[in-house]
Amino acid sequence: MLYEMDPYLEPFKGKIDERHARYAAQRDKMSVNGSLSKGVNNQMYYGLHKMDDGRWVFREWAPNASKIYLVGDFNNWKRTEAFALKPVGGGNWELMLDEFFLSHGTLYKLFVEWPGGGGERLPAYVTRAVQDEETKAFCAQVWDPEKPYKWRRSRPKRTCAPLIYECHIGMSGEKEGVATFEEFRKDVLPRVADLGYNTLQIMALQEHPYYGSFGYQVSNFFALSSRFGTPEEFKRLVDEAHAKGIAVVMDVVHSHSVDNEAEGLSRFDGRDDLYFYPGEAGHHPAWGSRCFDYGKDEVKYFLLSNLKYWMEEYRLDGFRFDGVTSMIYWDHGLGRDFCSYDPYFDAGVDENALDYLALANMLIRELYPDAITIAEEVSGMAGMAAPFEQGGVGFGYRMSMGVADHWIKWIKTLSDQEWNMGEMWWELTTKRADEKTISYAECHDQAMVGDKTIIFRLMDAEMYTAMNKGSQSLVVDRGIALHKMIRLITLATAGNGYLNFMGNEFGHPEWIDFPREGNGWSFKYARRQWSLADSDLLRYKSLNAFDRDMIHLAAREGLLEAAPEALVIDQEKKVLIFKRRDCIFAANFNPTESFSDYGFAVPAGKYELVLDTDEAEYDGFSRIKKGEPHFTLDQKSSNGPWHYDKSLFLYLPARTMQVLRKVD
Repeated sequence: MLYEMDPYLEPFKGKIDERHARYAAQRDKMSVNGSLSKGVNNQMYYGLHKMDDGRWVFREWAPNASKIYLVGDFNNWKRTEAFALKPVGGGNWELMLDEFFLSHGTLYKLFVEWPGGGGERLPAYVTRAVQDEETKAFCAQVWDPEKPYKWRRSRPKRTCAPLIYECHIGMSGEKEGVATFEEFRKDVLPRVADLGYNTLQIMALQEHPYYGSFGYQVSNFFALSSRFGTPEEFKRLVDEAHAKGIAVVMDVVHSHSVDNEAEGLSRFDGRDDLYFYPGEAGHHPAWGSRCFDYGKDEVKYFLLSNLKYWMEEYRLDGFRFDGVTSMIYWDHGLGRDFCSYDPYFDAGVDENALDYLALANMLIRELYPDAITIAEEVSGMAGMAAPFEQGGVGFGYRMSMGVADHWIKWIKTLSDQEWNMGEMWWELTTKRADEKTISYAECHDQAMVGDKTIIFRLMDAEMYTAMNKGSQSLVVDRGIALHKMIRLITLATAGNGYLNFMGNEFGHPEWIDFPREGNGWSFKYARRQWSLADSDLLRYKSLNAFDRDMIHLAAREGLLEAAPEALVIDQEKKVLIFKRRDCIFAANFNPTESFSDYGFAVPAGKYELVLDTDEAEYDGFSRIKKGEPHFTLDQKSSNGPWHYDKSLFLYLPARTMQVLRKVD
């Protein structure tokens, strides 16, 4: 158990055991014949379904409703008794319709009446919602294509180390507009494959009324966002990714729901607390959204069925759970510093949310044992990414969010001479032994308007004037050098996986700003300018080439399958050298000084240079000779661990990082 591996958890043994027992009890309660998956099938009962005899059946859960009508373009949007649902017990309502009433493309809604009021609603389990271009209102849509998509590929083999390409379909095109699944499949997926990433993490797949929410204000949890295309087109994208050996992970939002009533779940049947906590607990104070009541069985079934639906309908390989910190604390972790273990086990924890997350991981593993599950969790709660058998919640990975925060801090607040190699090593490598983590230098968060990407922080206005290859700029030279070093050292020290946000691999300029009133509803900054990375005249192409070779090196060498080992932490010279598997990583962060014959202890043998941030191909100065072998010497160096009795002596140019592989 967790407390057996971490003695600091021993005082919380009782709480950990209590949680573990509760997770198991809830699993057993919801299981059928020992299977949680067999017990979770709300998606097959609720919503609109076509039966074997061709008739349609529609069901909804709305215990506070006094009347529910199905309205649509099939009955001129009129409430009539012929299309009134009947109560069938347990707060459930049902309507049977002959085949000819509905067909592919039919638009419909519910009109729900309750004591004292009523209003139009989209079904809670709707799987297709479309937006009217003029009114911007959403309608449910019957989706029954004549030729359903036929899967051609199976899921790719399990990866031990996810190399994740985080992306947003809509802003993935170069044009000023909303890109589609088809455009992404044809234009962007080949880039991802060429770069060597083995996992695609897709944002904003669940339907959301406001495009600018980046997909984090979900209204229809079972509906694939129609603004990007059709379900068949998304399935083809997933299929083609699988054909290229790329797993597809969905950025799922179960941490909250949009507060819209016409499109979402808020006051669905007139009650404020049907799906959400009653009172203040049901309203998120920072996000203006609704907070699920994870203690209610109907809500757990709704959310668990949602995961099963996405995995089975679209053959997803896993999920990145957004906003986990907000889920697991009653105060959502707002304005709090987590400086000890106590807050992880006190009354501030929403134990219902932990129950749900544990069940979610159990269900996903049962459906697909090799599934990837990632927690976006900033408080560092112990056990979040530990296996259930050890008393953990069961996530496969945790986002190592502090790494990106520290890069921002170092770049923003310190001069290059003030960067501390010991602090850098500690922050990049210190992780819980019982958990796997995903590291990143920057994700989509750092690219949003109001913030700055790493490349923008390093170069600022000179990005606009000196990114052509003919320009001379010390600011850009520094930015190019550090951009490569930061990404390489983040990947090389990562726990068990690495993430990059779409376009950041080549230093995409500027920020992300979705169309909104404040920018005149412009798409100028809600896109990716791939032509920059393709141009032979610009320096972006070199950064793209470096990222490609870096990712391929990590995959080829299986770098993340073993822990890194520090060899040299030289604060005076700003040198950091470490070993991982058969590779030596030597970084010189010194902004002005290069070092000849820098010696350090290593395992004996012959080494070859396999990656150098200073190569001309990567827009460097080629200060290291390519193809030159390096042999260890008997001469003992004062640098490096005592247990290695041989030494390497290298030339370390300023602001460069090189990777050497042991070949003999």
